[in-house]
Amino acid sequence: MTAVRLHSIIDNDFYKFTMQHAVIKLYPNAKVKYAFINRGKHIFPKNFSKKLREAVDAMAELKLTTAEKEFLKQNCPYLDPTYLDFLQGYQYDPAEVEIEQKGGELNVTIQGYWYRTILWEVPLMALISELFYATQKELVRVSDEEVKRITKEKIQNYNALEVVILEFGTRRRHSYAVHQIVNETLEEFGAKSFLGTSNVHLSMLLNRKPSGTHAHEWFMFHASQYGFKVANAVSLENWTKVYEGDLGIALTDTYTTDVFLEQFNKKYSKLFDGVRHDSGDPIEFAKKTIAHYEKMGIDPKSKIIVFSDGLNMDKVKVIADYCRGKIKMSFGIGTNFSNDVGLKPMNMVIKLVETKPENSHWEGVVKLSDEKNKHTGTPKMIALAQQVLGIAP
Repeated sequence: MTAVRLHSIIDNDFYKFTMQHAVIKLYPNAKVKYAFINRGKHIFPKNFSKKLREAVDAMAELKLTTAEKEFLKQNCPYLDPTYLDFLQGYQYDPAEVEIEQKGGELNVTIQGYWYRTILWEVPLMALISELFYATQKELVRVSDEEVKRITKEKIQNYNALEVVILEFGTRRRHSYAVHQIVNETLEEFGAKSFLGTSNVHLSMLLNRKPSGTHAHEWFMFHASQYGFKVANAVSLENWTKVYEGDLGIALTDTYTTDVFLEQFNKKYSKLFDGVRHDSGDPIEFAKKTIAHYEKMGIDPKSKIIVFSDGLNMDKVKVIADYCRGKIKMSFGIGTNFSNDVGLKPMNMVIKLVETKPENSHWEGVVKLSDEKNKHTGTPKMIALAQQVLGIAP
């Protein structure tokens, strides 16, 4: 088996860099802990942890190249020159990652300063996924030609639907090779629909601007620092302090969309270009979002929803048929692009589980998704958040 390795320090989702930039500016002394959650109950083969350890240790050798720094400078003018200099000197520290295996069970945790450890989540998941398939000889994917054919057919169907598509599949990709083929195919045949990828390295190879803004952990940390009731508002305010209107897609479902919309006042509703849907019924979400903008006296057709929850062609068609003419839309498609190779895709996440804000103590964090089975946190902390926010268990 050829050793599985990461190819570039920017082989990562764009929002990890935009959040890292903001964390350095606002919370340089905060510490956090992340944990791997094996939602699919996958059984890992013998010595898997050893192979993963080798891949993680190799990441210490990655460096931002001059060409990569210039790409970020040209395409992301809202990233400060000081941050790009920092990133050029940044090295992954494998000591921040603890890996254990007991039988077929894999345990992975990441701990350290938030501004450093924030970059681990996505590439670590990509390595786990690629190694999972590479270490089991019976898991044979379709050919490169078939990967290209499948992707070409999909993007041509999206072209026919006249919808905008983004590729969001880094974390659960089958492999780097498949991911690259998928993006090259989308670029070749997706002229009408394909807007780009969240993967910064592949964006550079395609000469496109990377896509993304922020993730749930941004809101989860603010809840730990300031409290559940104001977490959404303070998160949005701090995002605008750093980016002043750029990167204007707000994530809504860290503490349910209903709670988010209560705090998404006219200022934020006007300032942010739109919102991202990541859990729950997409049509109900669209209805709520459109009604919210109308309540604020804002034309919904001037705003956009980025749908990004487990999408495929059938789901996209239903959503597009509903939203067309009512509100702008785009679709971030992940695993259905990057891991449609004739094998069952992995179901896993790495989530923020504890934080230690400056001059404070370690505390568990909570995410209350629009789908109850996606809640994260201890039962005690989840119950507390639901009580404070008035959310029914």
